[in-house]
Amino acid sequence: MLSEITPVATLPTADLSKARGFYERTLGLAPQREGMGGVTYTCGDGSVFVYESSSAGTNKATAVSFTVAMTAFDNEVAALRGKDVSFMTFEAEGLEWKDGVASMGDVMKAVWFTDPDGNILNITAGEM
Repeated sequence: MLSEITPVATLPTADLSKARGFYERTLGLAPQREGMGGVTYTCGDGSVFVYESSSAGTNKATAVSFTVAMTAFDNEVAALRGKDVSFMTFEAEGLEWKDGVASMGDVMKAVWFTDPDGNILNITAGEM
């Protein structure tokens, strides 16, 4: 059953070398396997596969979400800011924004940002 399988997030890139710099240096992911025109990174129980494609950057919705503990959220955000990652904001009912961080009181915090191809990534703590 698919409900028992860990999915793989799959992200297109126009420039695999540039994407590798972002995922390895900026996000700190370690390549686990190369092949099929891309690179696989293990993240917890799942993985992210980044591959070359002419469709890179065409998705305008969140492509990958990383869920972290509420106690780790601020450190993750600070690490990304330290690597010049900019956070997106947008209109969404119930969200309050401060310095690019969305929150719903003490229940949830989240940030959204893009990779070099415009794929949208998210870090969330708490319940969405």
